[in-house]
Amino acid sequence: MLDQINELRNLIKSFQIENENSLEEFRIKFLSKKGHINDLFEQFKLISGEEKREVGKQLNILRQETEAILESAKEKYEKKSNTQTQAFDNSLPVNAFKIGSLHPINLVKKEIIDIFNKIGFSVAYGPEIEDEWHNFSSLNFAENHPARDMQDTFFVNQDPQGNFALRTHTSSVQIRLMENERPPIRSLMPGRVYRNEAVSARSNCFFHQIEGLYIDENVSFADLKQTLYYFVSQFFGEREIRFRPSYFPFTEPSAEMDIFLGTATEQDYRLTKGTGWLEILGCGMVDPNVLINCKIDPEKYSGFAFGMGIDRITMLKYGIKDIRQMFENDLRFLQQF
Repeated sequence: MLDQINELRNLIKSFQIENENSLEEFRIKFLSKKGHINDLFEQFKLISGEEKREVGKQLNILRQETEAILESAKEKYEKKSNTQTQAFDNSLPVNAFKIGSLHPINLVKKEIIDIFNKIGFSVAYGPEIEDEWHNFSSLNFAENHPARDMQDTFFVNQDPQGNFALRTHTSSVQIRLMENERPPIRSLMPGRVYRNEAVSARSNCFFHQIEGLYIDENVSFADLKQTLYYFVSQFFGEREIRFRPSYFPFTEPSAEMDIFLGTATEQDYRLTKGTGWLEILGCGMVDPNVLINCKIDPEKYSGFAFGMGIDRITMLKYGIKDIRQMFENDLRFLQQF
């Protein structure tokens, strides 16, 4: 057995490794499961106990020597291969890789958040799949409210505890915030929402909202108006503004805010349907029932909430005519921002 080991050692030392192919051939011939060294280990199991100590020692030395030869050759030829692969190509153009940009919706969202950050609003997020309590009941939606119908809401699951749905507004995040924090609360809730609506150039079955909530002592409708006046002046510049009475289950009184664009251009005429006014958000004073649902004392605290569609404002800001363009991942469109 010792003679076989010495013969194999001489064979291994005489093997010429000249490239990656012969390197692999060396490994298979001597160190693989079907290689010569493994064959000797199989024979080693059959020899008598007196020989095992010396033969085992020599076998292990042979395997270690062979593995060292393999590793040395591997380092040599793999390093050479990497050097060839990484060689610099002087013919490559300068600045061959273009830096990406933010999506227009993210640009507008960031601008809105920055405006409200300056007056103390933080940012809060919540889940897109909501239970019935956070999406409807806590917000003062009646059991037979049309918004609960399948026509308006994407329900995704039903269990003994109630229905789960893709959230129809980010107002659900307001509820979660009021449940877990005590006033004063001053926060924004941006996010994607879902409604079962027909897809067209002006609407989609999903879109992006950003809502705001302010809860504290002695908050009035005047505070709401001044906050929104500030936002419009910062985002749109000096514009004529009007508030129209409206209805939302979770605010009372409620209003919608319009800005005056005029009808001087064809685009403004189309956007405003010939009136010159464009609705940009809904708002109102938080209904006392909503405060009670969140265990906030309506006798001590009051507050206001507002919400706007980021997609619509993005279209207005950049003159985008079709909302679907923003979600088609067309680089010709996205590279403009």
